[in-house]
Parts: sequence; structure tokens; C-alpha cells
Amino acid sequence: MIRLEARSSTPAWFNLALPLAAILATLILCSGLIAIAGASIFESYGIMLQAAFGDLQALREGDFYAITETLVRAAPMIFTGLAVAVAFRAKFWNIGAEGQLLAGAIAGGVVGTIPMPGALAMLAMAAAGGIAGGAVALVPAWLRVRLKVDDVVSSLLLNSVVYYGLMALIEGPWKDPLSGYPISPPIQDSANFPVFLEGTRLHLGVIVALLAAPIVWFVIARTVLGFSIRVTGENPEAARYAGIRVERVLLSTALLSGALAGLAGVGEVGGVHYQVMSEISPGFGYSGIVIAMLARLNPLGVVPAAIFLSAVMTGSAAMSRATGVPTFLGDVIQGTALLMMLVALLFTGYRLRFSGAGR
Repeated sequence: MIRLEARSSTPAWFNLALPLAAILATLILCSGLIAIAGASIFESYGIMLQAAFGDLQALREGDFYAITETLVRAAPMIFTGLAVAVAFRAKFWNIGAEGQLLAGAIAGGVVGTIPMPGALAMLAMAAAGGIAGGAVALVPAWLRVRLKVDDVVSSLLLNSVVYYGLMALIEGPWKDPLSGYPISPPIQDSANFPVFLEGTRLHLGVIVALLAAPIVWFVIARTVLGFSIRVTGENPEAARYAGIRVERVLLSTALLSGALAGLAGVGEVGGVHYQVMSEISPGFGYSGIVIAMLARLNPLGVVPAAIFLSAVMTGSAAMSRATGVPTFLGDVIQGTALLMMLVALLFTGYRLRFSGAGR
């Protein structure tokens, strides 16, 4: 007879190995789909890896285009992964990072069209995007605190509200008059993020995203706010007994989470597209949920998790062109990775116990 038994504790190596085990299990399961498509499993994964990070010969010659493209794509997912990780730490179930990213992109796009000196323009865009994202996240948090509305449902539905609000803008009063296409006017040249490596798109937003992870880790692990967030998430009743104002902590967490997601939108406007369009996010906000879970809500783990998903997204297109495997395999890997991580998390709190047959 097999039953689940609660664990008293788990060793550190076990917690570190879980995400790696989840990723390995994901690749093994998805290899069956590659085989069904009639392609070589090792060749397909090899092409995916090479497309995401480049081959050794190219790296020796100083060609870093592939790996920088992976980092550029990972940058918004680092921000949304951090946003989800912060929110989930407090048991604020923010499923609205996608809408918060779009709100940040809209605000950044508006501010970016105002003529300003370069450094001031970029700071103003970041501030506007962070405030817009935080404001959107504050809505489901306030509804939960004041009216006991389920934050999963309200934050998820807000994604559609923001998206269709964006579509109404770029199809109407905000449509670029020069091109006539449903896109916003381009931001000022002074607001464009600087590129650090010639011939690539490695822009300032990527560096900021990489720096944001240790900063958020410090906030969560070493500050009073972070302690309040962790205690509120672990046991809100104990937090109240200790004098922590749980409702205020939830609202503060929502603002921080939404601001991080909003910065993802600013990075896409200032460093990649230089204007706002309907396809500015192919689901970066939803990918943030997978990333946060793979990282076990640890901000430092968000960076490698985001790079992994970015590599899958970047490499799946090249794999499809070379082998004929559908590009949708990247989405399958993303979803399967989340499921595998959820299963793995079950074994951090429980273990299988085998006993003799019952009477």
C-alpha cells in the first residue's frame, strides 16, 4: 500500500534539484512528440540549443548574436517572473502580470513621445510604466481586501480589460498617423535604450532585469517589508497577532508586483519595438507564472528559469525550420514544465510511504 506522508523537512540539495528534475522530466516527455513528428530527438534538441546560445565556432569568433537574442527575450520574463514570485510569496495570486505589462507599455509609450533628454526620458518611462503596472495590480488586491473578491479571477480578467483598452487606443486616437497601421507613434530617439553590443539588441533593459533579481531578493530576504510579505504568506493570522497589518502588506505587495510587470512593458517599448503594438507581448506575463514556479518563488532562481524558457521559445522556431517539428512544441514544453514542477513541489511537503497489504 502506498500513501503520502508529510515531510518534517527537506535537505537543501533536494530543493535545488527539484527544478532541474522538473526540466529533465519535461524534456523526456516532450521528446515523445518529437519522435511522433518523425524527427531525431537529439538532433532536434541540439538545434534548439544551438539556436538559443550559438555554436562554439561562432562564440570563438565573437559572434554573440544568438545568446544576446535569448537574453533580450528573457528580460521581460525576468520581470514578470519576479512580479509573480513577489505576489505569490504573500499569497496574493496575481495572474494579471500580462495586463500589468501592457499597462506599463502604454504608459511608457505615452511618456516616451515627450521630448526630453535621454537619461530623463528613460527614467520617466520607467517611472510611468511602474506606476501604471502597480495601479492595475492594485485593483484585484483592493477588491480582495475590501470586498473578499477572488484575486485569481479578478486579476486574470483584468488582462483582457487592459488588452482591449490597448486595442481601442491603437485602432483609434493613438494610431500612428504616418504609417496608418494600428500601432502607436514611435517614441523619441532620446528615449531609446542604449545598445551595449554592436550588431545585437542587447539593450539597457536586459541589464536592469538582471540586476533586478538580486535587488528583489534583498527586499524579500533582508527588509522589514520582505519579512512582512513572507509572514503574511505563511500564516496571515500569526502575522496579525504579531502586529502586522496584513491588508496593507497585500496592497504593498500588489504595487511592487505590478510595478515589476510594468517595467517589462517599458523594456519592450524602449529597447525592442520603440512603439506600442498589439503583439508587444506574446504571453510574457503568463510565462512569468511558469518561471516563478520553476524558481520556487526565489528571485535569484527567476533568472535561470527565464533564460531556460527564452531558449525554448527562441530555439523552437529554428528547430521547426530544420526538422519540421511544429513550433508549438515550445508552448508544450512551457506548460509541461509547470505541471512537472507542481508535481515536484508535492514531494517537498510529502513523501511516499510503502506499507504492507491491508487486512
